[in-house]
Amino acid sequence: MSPVLVASLALLAYIGGYRYYSRWLAQKVFQLDETAITPAHARRDGVDFIPTRPIVLFGHHYASIAGLAPMLGPAVAVFWGWLPALCWVVFGSLLIGCVHDFSALVLSSRHGGRSIGGLCEDILGPEAKALFLALIFFGVSLAMGVFVYVISLLFTWGEDFHPEALHRSVTSFPEVVMPSAMLMVLAMAVGWLLYKKNFPLFPVALGGFSLLLTLIGLGYLFPTLGFHQEQWPQQSSWIWILMAYAWAASVLPVWLLLQARDFLNSLLLILGLILMYTGFFLQNPVFEAPALNPHPDGAPPLLPFVFITIACGAASGFHALVASGTTAKQLDKETHARPIGYGGMIAESLLALIAVLACTTTLGGKAAWAKVYVNWSAVQGLGAKLGIFIQGAASFIEALGIPKDLAVTMVAMVVVSFALTTLDSATRLLRFNLEEIGEAFGKTRWGKPLSILSHRFASTSVACSAILFFAFYEIEGKPAGLALWQLFGGTNQLIAGLALVTASVYLKKRGRRIWPLVIPAIYMIGMTLSALSLKLRDFWQQGESLLFILSLLLLLVGLGVVGIAVRVWNQPAPSAP
Repeated sequence: MSPVLVASLALLAYIGGYRYYSRWLAQKVFQLDETAITPAHARRDGVDFIPTRPIVLFGHHYASIAGLAPMLGPAVAVFWGWLPALCWVVFGSLLIGCVHDFSALVLSSRHGGRSIGGLCEDILGPEAKALFLALIFFGVSLAMGVFVYVISLLFTWGEDFHPEALHRSVTSFPEVVMPSAMLMVLAMAVGWLLYKKNFPLFPVALGGFSLLLTLIGLGYLFPTLGFHQEQWPQQSSWIWILMAYAWAASVLPVWLLLQARDFLNSLLLILGLILMYTGFFLQNPVFEAPALNPHPDGAPPLLPFVFITIACGAASGFHALVASGTTAKQLDKETHARPIGYGGMIAESLLALIAVLACTTTLGGKAAWAKVYVNWSAVQGLGAKLGIFIQGAASFIEALGIPKDLAVTMVAMVVVSFALTTLDSATRLLRFNLEEIGEAFGKTRWGKPLSILSHRFASTSVACSAILFFAFYEIEGKPAGLALWQLFGGTNQLIAGLALVTASVYLKKRGRRIWPLVIPAIYMIGMTLSALSLKLRDFWQQGESLLFILSLLLLLVGLGVVGIAVRVWNQPAPSAP
């Protein structure tokens, strides 16, 4: 089948899903009320709670959820063939991922902007909240540890980096360091102009985005800034630099850096997607990967691991944390939840779809593809697989007549900027998570020392320490990238399933239709728990005691929250709205 035909059908599915299914959910299931007072107005504080223009908030939400995962997961999952990866990316997002994000945003908005852990307390009880908070802390710390490791690898001047031929890079893209750093300064200037000087949005956005594109061009022209290879920071140094940035971004007011940075990043990704898809249709490639490769050498079973590996490209529990952690606190009107929640996930799925296409049509033929995806061990290089996406997506842009070196620089900037955006948003979410733990346990005598976590500087420091642990974690002296990625995928999907369970209970208590959430919840939890059970066996056989214990704890937490949900299913309706 032609990739162009497949992509065209997928795009039509996205349009139909948003136009019809999301409208039905908004009107008939959640019954959105435009006159409802959102937490952004009721609890406005100028730091975390602030009413925001829907287009700006969409950019913040989209940039926060669209990190490395929708590119990295599909780049690995196509090992099982392009068909299962593509089907899960498209239909999984429309029927599960978008519904999940939308419901988390609505529920948080109706419960004072509380996080998903707080929602569990309101809807399922304090026991569920405790389990959820622990699950969130582990999952986000692990995922950001992998993100930091991969970003630091992209920033490092490796053996495959050639300043005079940027297109030859596979894992090293130092040319995006300067644009990434200057984007932070630019974003703070944009935030200051919008919120302190009340400049109109359009000229500020146009000027800021034009400067961002100029910075990318300067990175292309001066990739090393005049430094020699021996002067360039090593990968471990970049990890520390990245965490220093994440710490600062977590404690600054949301309007000063995160909102503006995310908005500019979303414009960059939208432009990148337009160029990638336009080039893809002009190039009219053929599939080099098999449609189905059910038993590749050394790989775990296609079911359930294709879902776990793709993770955020179709459905992601991390999105519930973003929706309830930062986005709900900035929602101006309840009706904005539909384009931001459901629409934002469609936009991320578009990124995952182009990743599937780039990694299955651009490697130079079926023999070349088979050489790259030769066995499961070869797939374990997460940085290399991300490099395949960068090179493949750049080849689509090159079809438009753009020089290949510049195309590679632009795609690499898209990848890095969104990974950084997810990193700073996730660190902030971990801060909220730890503050909730501190507030809960600080009221008890034995847990009083934890009350320090209610302060944002202390909680951010603990969050960064947890991320650093996973960034440096190794198995047999090698980075534990893929092992941790699969564990993150399981954690991430488990959070998504449990968030859908929470929303299902909420709807049932109010006499609303529950099947749009119950069916995805059962599916997600069933797939995830089966995957974690298989990983338990693998980690035990490999002697990986830490990963075995973590997988076991995840399995028990998932079963615990499901058990609590079943227990409260027939209890009287809560007093919450």
